[in-house]
Amino acid sequence: MSVKIRLARYGKKKKPFYRIVVADNEAPRDGKFLEIVGTYNPLQDPVVVDVKQDRVKYWLGEGAKPSDTVRSILKKQGVFAESA
Repeated sequence: MSVKIRLARYGKKKKPFYRIVVADNEAPRDGKFLEIVGTYNPLQDPVVVDVKQDRVKYWLGEGAKPSDTVRSILKKQGVFAESA
């Protein structure tokens, strides 16, 4: 089972609100997930991001791959550092 950290969209039409979730690679975008590790609200000024850093680090240690968007959010929060 391949695990990803990605965004799941919630909210109304034209008013998105996202949960940062850990989900199986084959699960639908807004479908079944393993754990909620944070939230992301792009409509607030400034953008509101709430991340459970300890749980994100745990899942990254277990081999979860973040999506491109989640990777950039985590970098801005100081949770994810590129290992070159």
